[in-house]
Amino acid sequence: MSVWDRVPDTTREHVLARLPVIEVWGIGPRVTKRLNGMGIFTVADFRDADPVHIRNKFSIVQMRTLLELRGTACIPMEEEREIKDQLIYSRSFSEPVTSRDSMEQVLGIYAQMASGRLHRHQREAKVLTAWAMTSYFNDRQSHQPAATVALPGYSADPVVLTKAAKALLPKIIEGVKYARAGIVVTELRPSGVHAMFEEFVSPHEAKQIGPLIEQIRSEHGTTAIGLGRAGLQQGPAWQMRREMMSPRYTTHWDELLTVHAV
Repeated sequence: MSVWDRVPDTTREHVLARLPVIEVWGIGPRVTKRLNGMGIFTVADFRDADPVHIRNKFSIVQMRTLLELRGTACIPMEEEREIKDQLIYSRSFSEPVTSRDSMEQVLGIYAQMASGRLHRHQREAKVLTAWAMTSYFNDRQSHQPAATVALPGYSADPVVLTKAAKALLPKIIEGVKYARAGIVVTELRPSGVHAMFEEFVSPHEAKQIGPLIEQIRSEHGTTAIGLGRAGLQQGPAWQMRREMMSPRYTTHWDELLTVHAV
């Protein structure tokens, strides 16, 4: 049950009729402008629109958002999404990454986030691929390096994954403006499945460093601890900027609206 479910129907309708449609999560300025052109100005207008028409004009994502506003659950929470045959973690940079040192930090953060996701879903990986790319619009410096590493054994250990991701660094060209990078882990299996012969187990996994890091992050925040350059407290300049992200009124307590009666 969300916070929104506890709001009386009359109050909910009053709020939805007054909130501009841009306040809906995932509805940005461009989509808002198009919706306004269709006569949809408020959240209530959007909720009451024809979902099939919204899908045809925009995408299935906006249709699912509309149905969520009607009470039909069709966007699973992040924790509920299953990991099947691969796990991808990638982001675009707010500022280009132009050095190996900065890219080392990027790969370290991404590899350790992938490790945390594997641990939460009790999965292990056998192959890791790290990649980076310049902007599609940068014709003068087009470069898309990638490196694939077969791990010594099935692992979700952050140390093992971080070391494997660094195989990309020799292919990074100093001065080239990379706009995006990512980590892909494949050949997944459930944790604890043992092969016929004893496999390589890193000393870090034996000490349960991965679960320990996840426990610290869950208690003190995602930036509380990390390995190597990924453990720097100051946020990197290349991280995505989220100032324009819509508030999450119904899913995060610290972003819940405060209403004053007059």
